[in-house]
Amino acid sequence: MGNNFIKIFGVAAIFCCFLQPALASSSSPYSGMQAREIKSLSDDDINQLRRGGGWGLALPAELNGMPGPKHVLELKEELLLSTKQVEEVQTFFDEMKRLAIPVGKALINAEKDVEAVFRYGVVDETKLKALLKTAEQARTELRFIHLSQHYKTKDILSDEQVTKYNQLRGYTEDPCEKIPAGHNPTMYKKHMGCH
Repeated sequence: MGNNFIKIFGVAAIFCCFLQPALASSSSPYSGMQAREIKSLSDDDINQLRRGGGWGLALPAELNGMPGPKHVLELKEELLLSTKQVEEVQTFFDEMKRLAIPVGKALINAEKDVEAVFRYGVVDETKLKALLKTAEQARTELRFIHLSQHYKTKDILSDEQVTKYNQLRGYTEDPCEKIPAGHNPTMYKKHMGCH
């Protein structure tokens, strides 16, 4: 029994030696965020909001086949856009930026106000609800601005252009759609379980 105890104790001691540094170095996923001016927004978030960037707000449209004006303009040659289409999409993009910039700034200011009541310890339920309502109204308006330009953009593109856009953006990685060169299409589809 003495020999087994020594072996078990030795293994446990070695395990603890390796586990201790891992436990000591673990930290909150929020570690480092305490230095942010506005804790709920990163510097990148603030920059995107100030310049009218998408900030991921239009993902429901983008990932469901409704291209956004910014990326359509970036891909205008590949999509073979007509001059008229380029002009229309540019109008959508300019409108989006014009509307999004002030609303993005309003959202930043609203988040700054939420930050302030916690920073200075002057928070109460009524004040907090009002501040959050203001922030969420700005976020809702900003999201509407970005999403609405996606469906407007899709309306002036052909089905072929939308399909090409989705391919170029990497959204059609369906193995049943994209058969690698050199593969027998029938065998490949059977192997991949395509129906």
